Amino acid sequence: MPNLTLSNDFRSIVLNSTPLIDVRAPVEFEKGSFPHAVNLPIMDDKERHLVGTCYKEYGNDEAVKLGHKLVGGKVKEDRVKAWSDFIHVNPNALLYCFRGGQRSKISQQWISESEINITRLKGGYKAFRNYLLKETDESSKYFKPIILGGRTGSGKTILLKNLPNSIDLEGLANHRGSSFGRKITPQPAQINFENNLAYELIQKLDKGFKHLVFEDEGKRIGGVYIPKTFACYLGEAPLVVLETPMQERIETTFNEYVIEAQKMYKDAGLEDNLSEWKGGILSAMDRIKRRLGSQRHQYISDIFENAFSEQLGSSSLEGYKEWVEYLLVEYYDPMYDYQIQKRSEQIQFKGSREEVLHHLAQF
Repeated sequence: MPNLTLSNDFRSIVLNSTPLIDVRAPVEFEKGSFPHAVNLPIMDDKERHLVGTCYKEYGNDEAVKLGHKLVGGKVKEDRVKAWSDFIHVNPNALLYCFRGGQRSKISQQWISESEINITRLKGGYKAFRNYLLKETDESSKYFKPIILGGRTGSGKTILLKNLPNSIDLEGLANHRGSSFGRKITPQPAQINFENNLAYELIQKLDKGFKHLVFEDEGKRIGGVYIPKTFACYLGEAPLVVLETPMQERIETTFNEYVIEAQKMYKDAGLEDNLSEWKGGILSAMDRIKRRLGSQRHQYISDIFENAFSEQLGSSSLEGYKEWVEYLLVEYYDPMYDYQIQKRSEQIQFKGSREEVLHHLAQF
């Protein structure tokens, strides 16, 4: 009889970034999964649907029989081989299904028949997910947050990456946190964002940090939301404001919105990557039209169109800097001034990059 081991040492999985085999159907995996998990399902979406229908009509025994019939012979061999190949590369991998029940147990048995041992998660996806949610909710007992603020283009994200006790929420959300923050690659599912945040918190706190630094964000980053209790905790934190000269802010924003963004579209292999990038920018400007007003929206659109024509004609990107400056002065700065006024009592420190780094070093 094979040794079908179980584990619920979820903390160890997080701290070791343990590879995971998720044997749920693709439709389940897409709704939410864990970092370092790969979807190698025991049943595809169609097979899962048929077995589920059979279960509702005829009960568990008949559903299991149908499952074995659908996933037998060559189909079974291929799936066992996929699991075995992954385990060969990742010998410390663990296995799970939704509740740690039949699907992962059968997968584990089939793998053991190939004389390969793998441990499965006790309670499966559901138990591990509940553990991560609980850790996020209770994390406020173990650290004090510091919020890094500053105007758009001040270099907050760049500074944040130089701090060992920081968590980059925008990086986890795959979004720059503004109207122009969309990236060509999609944002993670809400569940994935929450799971990734929990991993970051557990790993940082295990290193003994008593203060964690976050960039100043709203409750939402693009299409994902910071968990409510956690967002409220961050919302009460002291604010450290990074002050950066306008010219430097223009260069930083220009690099992000133009140079890096165009490169991202080009690297994606799009046939007309410049036009695709332009379309994304124009869509973003349409989203801020109401706040800008028709006249200013038309003016900034004209600046952008002129810069785009200049790039096509001479390959020069310099025209975009005028567009960036207008965007900063007329759109971002007024919003920042309004928001920072409401939180003036939370400001703990203001300074240049070097001064802010020196201030944060004490934490």
